[in-house]
Parts: sequence; structure tokens; C-alpha cells
Amino acid sequence: MIDFHTHIFPDKIAGKTLDFLSARCKTVPFTNGTAEGLRESARNSGVDVSIALPVVTNPGQFESINRFAAQFLEGEILSFGGIHPESGDYKRELKELKNMGFRGIKLHPAYQETFFNDIRYKRIISYASELGFIISVHGGFDPGYPDCIYATPQMSAEVIDEVRPEKLIIAHMGGFYCWDDVERYLVGRDVYLDTAVVFGKIDDAQFVRITRGHGVEKILFATDSPWSGQAESAEHFGRLPFNEDEKRKILDENARKLLTL
Repeated sequence: MIDFHTHIFPDKIAGKTLDFLSARCKTVPFTNGTAEGLRESARNSGVDVSIALPVVTNPGQFESINRFAAQFLEGEILSFGGIHPESGDYKRELKELKNMGFRGIKLHPAYQETFFNDIRYKRIISYASELGFIISVHGGFDPGYPDCIYATPQMSAEVIDEVRPEKLIIAHMGGFYCWDDVERYLVGRDVYLDTAVVFGKIDDAQFVRITRGHGVEKILFATDSPWSGQAESAEHFGRLPFNEDEKRKILDENARKLLTL
């Protein structure tokens, strides 16, 4: 089982970071935010590999965040790199991430305060695709920014139309709390959707309908740990009316194919 959407922080700032985010988003974390906390959660949940997604919230964090992330390029935790849309030289930074050994990059329009259909994101995604990167993007509402949705399904559809990336993942089933628009604009398109922190938020019937309409081969199991529990998410997914072949694809095979594991 592969969890395609998790977050970890350096030990010395994990507690402070989780306290800040918990207060801002009015939620309670399921781990202590450290790599060891994620490993313990994964072992207790039957997760073999957790994909860690670092968020660069200002261009000056590029070096420090990716230096930390580069400690996790194989094993139980596999980290992507991070880049900010205001990068002064996005091609150089993307090539640097490629040379460091990252398989993918994380973009977060809300925490980067940039609309997803901004030309800077389109340029980054286009060049990242040329380099063979997987690109994971937050989609939909974010509780840290309740007054603005920076990545609507309509914006994602525009990016797909103009850039045509081969390995784009829109998190939270295409748009957190925007699932009617996901069905309208994204279902059936050439894009992956991950299940991060949606169980118990989206109606189960709508989740099943989106999954089958989109195609199970384009759905990736994910939790957004520490913001939802890996065990709890796996248990919820296991209760849904998918056959064993569908579950195997979503929980494991799709991710392994995308990651070439």
C-alpha cells in the first residue's frame, strides 16, 4: 500500500509547525509531524511507502526545504521536491531537483498564494513535464485560506488543456469541497486524482461515482497525513464497494506504475 500524499517536517520545528497549522486550520494532527512519526503511523497502518510533499511557501525556502527533503529519496518515505511560482530561475531550480534525484514536485496554490492557472505555474508544469517529473498540486478549498479557492477544477482543466502534462496529480479528488465541479470539469480528463483527507468529507456515493467515472487507473490512495489518519483512511476506503482488482489498483498498483517502482 502506497500513501501518495503526506507531510513531514524537521524534528526541531515539527511541533511548532503543527501547532501553528492546527490552530490556523482548526484541526488536530494524527502524528507528531516528524519522519519517525510518519514511519510509525505507516507501520501501524500497513502502508509500505509514504510520499512526502514539501511546500515551499516563499522562494527563499527552496534550498533549505529541498535539502531536508533530499534525505528521503528511497525507503519507507519517498519525498518529492518543492518549488515556488515566484522562483527567479525556475528552469535552473527544476534541473537542480532532477539532479538531486527527486521523482516529482509539489505545488500548493493556496500556501503559495497564486492562482493555479497563473502563467508561472503553467511554465513550471510544462518544463517539469519535459524533465519527466510527477507533479502533485493541491486542489480546491484549503482551511488555511477559507476566503479564496486558489485551485478550482476549472483552473485545473485550463492547465490540462494548455500544458497537457502526462503526470499531473490534483489532490483531494480534484478539488476539496469542489466535487460537483470535479465531476463537471475533470472526470475523464488525463489527470490523476488523489484521495487525500477526503474520506468522511465527501459523500461515499459521490466518491465511488467520481472514481468509476474517471477510471480507477487514475486514482491514487492518499491521506494528507498528519491531517488524517493513515489507518483510518485505509479502513474507510476498504469499506467502499470496490472489487479487489479496483482496490489493488488504487491502493498500490497505480502508484507503483507512476513511480516506476
